[in-house]
Amino acid sequence: MVRYLIFTTVSLGLLLTGIAGTSIAIALDAIRTSFGVSVVLAGWVVAAFQLTLTASLPVVGKISDVLGRRRTFMACLVLYIVGSVMAALAPNIWLLIVSRVIQGLGGGGFMPSAVGIVAEVFPHSRQRAIGFFTSIFPIGQIAGPVIGGWLIDSFGWTAIFWVNVPTGLFVLVLAWLLLPRGVRREGHIDLFGAALIAGSLGLFMGALSFIAYATTAKMWVMVGMLFAGAAALTVVFLRHEATAKSPIVDLEILKRGPFLAANIYNVVYGAGVIGIMSLIPLFAINVYGISYFDSGLILVPRAIGVMVTSFIVSILLMRLGYRWPIMIGTCLAALSLFLFSLEPHQLMTLGGGLESTTTLALILLVMGIGVGMAAPASNNACIELMPERAATITGIRGMCRQAGGAVSITLATLTLHESASIASGFRLVFIALAIAMLATIPAIFAMPRSPTCIDEVKPAEPKP
Repeated sequence: MVRYLIFTTVSLGLLLTGIAGTSIAIALDAIRTSFGVSVVLAGWVVAAFQLTLTASLPVVGKISDVLGRRRTFMACLVLYIVGSVMAALAPNIWLLIVSRVIQGLGGGGFMPSAVGIVAEVFPHSRQRAIGFFTSIFPIGQIAGPVIGGWLIDSFGWTAIFWVNVPTGLFVLVLAWLLLPRGVRREGHIDLFGAALIAGSLGLFMGALSFIAYATTAKMWVMVGMLFAGAAALTVVFLRHEATAKSPIVDLEILKRGPFLAANIYNVVYGAGVIGIMSLIPLFAINVYGISYFDSGLILVPRAIGVMVTSFIVSILLMRLGYRWPIMIGTCLAALSLFLFSLEPHQLMTLGGGLESTTTLALILLVMGIGVGMAAPASNNACIELMPERAATITGIRGMCRQAGGAVSITLATLTLHESASIASGFRLVFIALAIAMLATIPAIFAMPRSPTCIDEVKPAEPKP
């Protein structure tokens, strides 16, 4: 009985991040209006969280191995609660962005530490228990838009942060009472590597953002220096990882053909189906004039599509193989992005007279079906090549996707800022992302075809 309570406790932590992710997407326009800032600066409220998540994902698993699962999970909860309080009280956009960084440090640690806890508590059925986690995020993404839209309409955007405090404290008390006390282990944590990759991405995204304000020679010099700093940190990061005792990123997994193809796909996947989704409510509110509540409601079909389709594809994965589900899912996601790029009157005509809210929800349902097809296959496509490195491969995959999402938000908000109107800016963003998604098809065919064909891409055994 106790172990099921433990599973419920860590699942509630994951549910918090699922709800928070969709809630902030709905609040973005209200935050922008409240502080009177540009869409570029408002975009950093989402991008800062994604960036912190990117850097923390590969590290927290190692931290939990060294410091213990219970300590790590509770520390992440405390950071998440503190970040939520700071965000709700933030008097300006800058402190709100800092608060989101603290939230990201906490939220990024829930999944790795929760997986470790469940693996220890359910040693004989850990695959099934961990597999149930895949249904928790969609539940959060279904509840988040509805709860977030209602909270913003009723109490203002700060309510989406205040609601995290009592729920977070409840989970913290449960964790303190129920989670088993772990034992500290010896190990090395590559914090320097994590700092380098976060710094490189941060400088690169900062340079992109400053382009929107570069009206003088000095500003352009600053943009150039930021780009140069990002490049320099990347070089230092690669050299450090090549000699690090416990590197945060295994360079072998970055360089080998199938892994390289998968990581390229994951970056574009993160940009096209993770990052841009944070801006869909902003798009719906400003281009189609729908309410905050409705802008959250249209996200629900996407979450349902992901949950149902991914469950079916997971069951049939051995029969379907990897490549075709990824390719069909990617094409459906690209189709959804192309439909979003249509003029409102064209889309309404195509929708056969349906209301704009219904039409947008149906397009997001198609997107959800596509993501649900591609996700299970792309999550497993290269793990069989090195099953003993499954955790490392999973961490790099998550890092690539979050990095793609963070950069796409920055590029998208820069495009919106520089365009003649938000509608024309979104049109350009959607078309560019759709083309980028279709351009990954060659990378899909460089991945293993199916679990039974792994030997085709495994390196030959060295002769004695």
